[in-house]
Amino acid sequence: MEKPLLLAPMAELSHRGLRELIESYKGQNLPRYEIEYFTEMISAGAFINGGPFESWYADNGPCPEKLVYQLVGGNADQIARAAGMLNLYECLGIDINMGCSAPAITRTGAGVRWMEDIDRAGALIRRIRPLVSRRLSVKLRTGLTDDFDYLVRFCRRLQEEGVELITLHPRTAKEKFKRRARWSQVSALRKELRIPVAGNGDINSADEIESRSGECDAVMIGRLAVRKPWIFYQNGDKEAPDPDLEEAGLRFFGLLAKYQPAEFHISRARRFFHYFCDNLKWGNYVKNLLNRETSLLDMEKTWRRFFAEQIIRP
Repeated sequence: MEKPLLLAPMAELSHRGLRELIESYKGQNLPRYEIEYFTEMISAGAFINGGPFESWYADNGPCPEKLVYQLVGGNADQIARAAGMLNLYECLGIDINMGCSAPAITRTGAGVRWMEDIDRAGALIRRIRPLVSRRLSVKLRTGLTDDFDYLVRFCRRLQEEGVELITLHPRTAKEKFKRRARWSQVSALRKELRIPVAGNGDINSADEIESRSGECDAVMIGRLAVRKPWIFYQNGDKEAPDPDLEEAGLRFFGLLAKYQPAEFHISRARRFFHYFCDNLKWGNYVKNLLNRETSLLDMEKTWRRFFAEQIIRP
């Protein structure tokens, strides 16, 4: 089996519905990769205060042994309490988000803002470590600036405090997707640490998964996993045709309705099909059709109608 392949923690995407869809492609084949599923960000404050949707975020199905809960927050007390609570759930690990650069996150001192201060970040991990018996990991960026020496010092401190895996998205906080991820930093960081280093960023094909696996201990994929959920179980056959796209979309509608609250249906369907429709020749046209609909049922009808029209069109 090749190095682990990780589903990235993506807002409105890395939920049970997507995990169920990915798992449905397993069939009778052994997976090509060891698979881990990171959840979308769970707000530490909302979780410990019993927010109305937290049970959905904490859903660990269908395979808890592969699940990694990701926590986000700027308050050390809240993160520590939430980590201890999530540790009681069956899961593979707990991940602390120190990489998100969205303004709504950073203005609270969360996400990549933890990378401003090595001592503050180290103290957080020291506080969490005794509360977590699962694997403890951190996902981060290069930093607020492109300073590799600082990144190494930061990660070594996390390692000393008990972090067991670091996932590096090799862009700075301000770069977003403006430039290519600097994968040379992933391989360089790996040489500086005793713990495994996973790489994340700009993985758009099975070929890139293979080529990047030599630079890290695990490859994390995001949008590619949404566009091609079967890639986790592709088993190296790059020439194999994509599965039935209409059926896959319909299955996702059903999983979304089953495993997400009604308040999430439209936003999560739109997010999924924003990427999944890239498999279609008329993908942008279908995205626009789906985005006009205001109910999950109508989105499903539109999806069916598009494929029916393709069949009868001369």
